[in-house]
Amino acid sequence: MIPRVHARGKRTIGLLYYLYGPGTHEEHIDPHLVAAWDSLAPDPGRDPNATYGDLQRLLDQPVDMLAKEDRPAKHVWHLSVRAAPEDPILSDEQWGEIARRMVAATGIAPDGDSAGCRWAAVRHADDHIHIIATIVREDGRQARLRYDGKRSQAEARKIEADYGLRRLNTGDGTAAKRPTSAERHKAEREGRERPAREELRETVRQAAAGATSEAEFFDRLAAAGVLIHKRVAPSGDLLGYKVALPDDRNKDKEPVFYAGSTLAPDLSLPRIRQRWSGNDTSRAAGEALSDHDSGAVPNGPATARRSAATAAWQALLVIDQGDDAVVAAQIAAAGEVLDALAKTSAAHTRAQLREAAFAFERATRSHIRAERGHDRALRQAARDLVYSGPALGRGEDGATTAMLIDMAFFLVTAAAHWHGKKQHAQQAAAAREAAEHLRAAYQAAAGMPIGVLYQRGRRLSQPLRHKQIAYLRQAVPELAEQVLAEAGWYALAATLADAESAGHDPAALLTEAAERRELDTAGSISDVLVWRLRRMADLPADASTMPDPGATAAARTRGRTAQASTRRTDRPRKPR
Repeated sequence: MIPRVHARGKRTIGLLYYLYGPGTHEEHIDPHLVAAWDSLAPDPGRDPNATYGDLQRLLDQPVDMLAKEDRPAKHVWHLSVRAAPEDPILSDEQWGEIARRMVAATGIAPDGDSAGCRWAAVRHADDHIHIIATIVREDGRQARLRYDGKRSQAEARKIEADYGLRRLNTGDGTAAKRPTSAERHKAEREGRERPAREELRETVRQAAAGATSEAEFFDRLAAAGVLIHKRVAPSGDLLGYKVALPDDRNKDKEPVFYAGSTLAPDLSLPRIRQRWSGNDTSRAAGEALSDHDSGAVPNGPATARRSAATAAWQALLVIDQGDDAVVAAQIAAAGEVLDALAKTSAAHTRAQLREAAFAFERATRSHIRAERGHDRALRQAARDLVYSGPALGRGEDGATTAMLIDMAFFLVTAAAHWHGKKQHAQQAAAAREAAEHLRAAYQAAAGMPIGVLYQRGRRLSQPLRHKQIAYLRQAVPELAEQVLAEAGWYALAATLADAESAGHDPAALLTEAAERRELDTAGSISDVLVWRLRRMADLPADASTMPDPGATAAARTRGRTAQASTRRTDRPRKPR
C-alpha cells in the first residue's frame, strides 16, 4: 500500500472538482465518499441534491471562521492511498476504515480528538482513494502535521499486515521521485515504453557511467539526443543542468525539462561531480590514469568485459571486508557498470540488462555517504565498456558478456546482503530484483558458449574425463556430487582440461575459485566455476576457437610416443 502526501493547495473546490470529475483521461469511475469527518457529510457523487459547493463550504468552515490574517496561505491537505497491483479489490467499508486510520496516524483527526480537522475520503477507482482535509481544526488551531508522510508510511505497513496485503518496504527518503499519474497517462497515450522522467533518468545515468569530466558527461548527453539546458552563474560557472526528450512537449508545444536533481538525488550536477573527484585526487598525487582515458579501447568489447569481470570480483572482496563508506562507493559504481553494460548489450540480452540496471539504481543510494576514489576500478570498467562499443552477442564478446553477467550477479547479490544487514529494506529488495533480471540475462547470453563447452566436454576421452572428476573431488569434495549431477559438468570438465593444457594445476585453480566466494546463490555451480576458471586462467571465453582438449592430449601422447620411438631408432647399436 502506497500513501502519498501531495503538495498543499489553496482551493478546496478545485481539488473536489478533480476528485469527483472524470479525470485527466476519463479514468475516474463512480466517484463517491467512503468516509468523512461526519457521517452525514454530503456526497456529490451519490446524492443528486448535494453539490461540490456544499461539501466545500463544510470542509472550509473552520478556516472561514478565522480572521483573514490568521488563515494559512495553503490550507488544503491531500493524501492518496493506493493498493499494490496484486492486492485484492477492497470494499468501500474497508477503504473507509483505512481512511480513518490514515487521518488519525497523520494528525489530521487523531483518535479521541473531537476537535480534529474536517476531512473526506473519495474513491473513484478500485485500487485507491484520495483524502482531502483542511488543516484548521474545529478549535481554530492548525493541525500538527510534522512528519505526516513518514507517519502515513508507518501506518500503511500496519494496514498491509492487518489486511493481508502485499508488504512493501519502508523508504528512507533517498529514492528517486516516481512519475506522476499524469506523466504515466501521457506515456501510455503517446505509446512510450516508460514515462519521460524514467527514460531521461536512464539516459543521464548511462551518460554519467564512467565519465571523468563535465565535458565528457555533456558530450554523451548530447550524443544520446536529449535537449540540454545549462544553468550558468554570472561568473560563468556552471551551476546545474536540466534535460528534455525532443518529442516530449507540453500543451504549448514546449519541451518538458527535468532538472538532474528531480530525476534522482544522485544526478544533480554537484553529486555527479563527486564521482570523478577521485580521479582529480589521483592526478594530484601523481598517479596517471590508464591508457583508456583517451576513450579508446583497442581490444574491443571482449577485453572490456573481461576486465569488468575482474573489477567486479575485486569489488566483491571489498564489499565483504570494507568499511561502510567504501562499500557504498563500490555499490554505486556497480550501478555504473550495469548502466554501461545495458547500453552496450546485444539485442538478445538488452531488455533484461536494462531492467537489471533500472532496478539496481535504487540500491545505489542510501544515507551512508560513499567515499569516492575507492571505486576507481569499477568506474574505469564502466568507461571501458562504453568506449569499447556495442557487443555483437556472439564469439568472444558474447562469451565474455556471459562471464561478466555471471560476476555481476554475485556482486549485486552481495550488495543485497550488505543492504539487508544495514536495514536498508528498499535497497535490498531492489538489488534482489536486479539479480533476478541478471539471472534471466545470463540464460540468454550463456546458451551458446556453454553449449560449445558442453560438447567439448562430451568429447573428452573416458580416461581424461575421469581425471577431471578426480580433480573436482580433490578440490571441492563437499560440492563434487552436486556438480557432477548438473548438466554443466561437461562444460566444467572441458574448462579443467583447457586449464591443464595451458599449464595450470586444475585442482589448485578449482580450489581457489570455489573458496573465494560462496556458491549457494548460484543457479548452476558448474557455470559459475567455468567462468571463474576461464577468467583466472586467462582462457578464451569462446572455446570454439580453441583446439579440442581431447585431441590435444592425444597429440601430446603421439608426440611422446614418437619421441620415444625416435630415441630407440637413433640409439647406436652395440657391435655383435
